[in-house]
Amino acid sequence: MNAKQIIVLLLFSAGCFAEEVRTWDIGGVMREALVCFPEDVGTPPLVFVFHGHGGNMRNTFRKFAIQDQWPEAAVIYMQGLPTPGQLTDPEGKRNGWNCDPNDRINRDLKFFDAVYASLQDRIDTNRVYCTGHSNGGSFTYMLWGVRGDLFAAIAPSGALNPKVIGKIQPLPVLHIAGENDPLVKFSWQDKMMKVVQRVNGCSSQGEPWPSAGDLTGTLYPSSGGTPLVTLIHSGGHQFPSEAPELMVRFFKQHSRK
Repeated sequence: MNAKQIIVLLLFSAGCFAEEVRTWDIGGVMREALVCFPEDVGTPPLVFVFHGHGGNMRNTFRKFAIQDQWPEAAVIYMQGLPTPGQLTDPEGKRNGWNCDPNDRINRDLKFFDAVYASLQDRIDTNRVYCTGHSNGGSFTYMLWGVRGDLFAAIAPSGALNPKVIGKIQPLPVLHIAGENDPLVKFSWQDKMMKVVQRVNGCSSQGEPWPSAGDLTGTLYPSSGGTPLVTLIHSGGHQFPSEAPELMVRFFKQHSRK
């Protein structure tokens, strides 16, 4: 057993583990993540969480806190690398994710694949979920396009990814958007949500979905069991504090078929 395997085993024997771990060697670059793993749960569901451009795994761990909302789930907060941003930071000085599904050498997709491979024997592979805000939400959409068969549902926030159109297949989606988002315009996100409706075979007529705070939830049912839920708030590009509880509720409603 090598050092990397020992570290991974330690993660799964330490209860809720939330420390920096240099476990995954991706092409000679050490990639990091924060992992929470529940005690006394044989094969828990798994939630991947991706920070926005300029963010980091530790702040996302605190802000999303999925492990508090769903203590029976394993949750992994992955750390991006300096990446040019499409809307900000063109020089790529801040951490982010490569969201282009057509990139042949996609370091972040390789990172995801390595992490998933190291966890899949210890989790319920029919209950794997993904979420992220802003650039992390765009990466969530990218993963739907190229690894969609792994997920039971996804929940992007403040994001879109036109490059996955034509690649995505029906999957339950919860999308969070701010009506006054100055960075990722609501009109852009609205177009993405309409694409999701079409791909998922959703009804054009929405119905109220229980929400909280300033978030207005709308459910667009699908006869194929792949609904879209939209959570719309009146704010800007911020990640709503009420969102994690609602994400977890949505995830619990869906398992991979």
